[in-house]
Amino acid sequence: MKKLVTILAVAGFLTFGLNNVVKAQDAATNATSEQTQVANDENAAPAEATEAENAIGLEEEVVVEKPFHQVLKDKFIEGGPGWMTPILIILILGLALVIERIIYLNLSTTNTDTLLKGIEDALAKNDVEGAKELCRNTRGPVASVFYQGLDRYNEGIEEIEKAVVSYGSVQTARLESNMSWIGFCIAVAPSLGFLGTVVGMVQAFDEIESAGDISPTIVAGGMKVALITTVTGLIVAIILQIFYSYLISKIDSLVTSMENATINYMDIIVANKRK
Repeated sequence: MKKLVTILAVAGFLTFGLNNVVKAQDAATNATSEQTQVANDENAAPAEATEAENAIGLEEEVVVEKPFHQVLKDKFIEGGPGWMTPILIILILGLALVIERIIYLNLSTTNTDTLLKGIEDALAKNDVEGAKELCRNTRGPVASVFYQGLDRYNEGIEEIEKAVVSYGSVQTARLESNMSWIGFCIAVAPSLGFLGTVVGMVQAFDEIESAGDISPTIVAGGMKVALITTVTGLIVAIILQIFYSYLISKIDSLVTSMENATINYMDIIVANKRK
């Protein structure tokens, strides 16, 4: 009986010990697995972060800025070709007139001191035809005015002065030619822009009425499209206004130079007439 109890006690002890050992091994195995999983998760996290960063980088690389001419084209379409086209035509017409005036005024610039010196030397020798030839070969309104005076050199001083003053007025009017049309383009461009804006606003309110709801998207989109025409018109007007101001200053400079040269010219004529 004692042997049986002893055997059962030993068997129970061994069974309990084996269970503890097995549980300990299982616990160790589970701990190792958990550590491995954590390590794998930690390794996977940077990899996922790297993939996410790469994906963001790819998206950023895909976003490419549009060239300037493409932006202008998009804005032209958004503003509506029906309203943007007239403003574009006004810009082209205005720039064409500006270029024509710049070329004409630059060709009208004359070295009056050299011209007056040549006329004075020719008249001092009584070579009226030589003075006329010098005026014919010199470009610009000043030379044309002087030629008209020399053409009446054999007449009285008053007749010469009348011819110079009259033809000087004609040349001044030629210098100011087409300036009124440039001013017209400056005035019309923003007016067309404002008109397009008003019409666009009316269309935006019509869309709001049709939708039956004041949606920020509808309001913002309609106002954006409407204001593009105004912005374009103002830009065109500003560009043309800058050139217009330059042309006005150039004309004033030429007229002032012409008046001063004419005064000196008449002094030369009077001095030679009195000899």
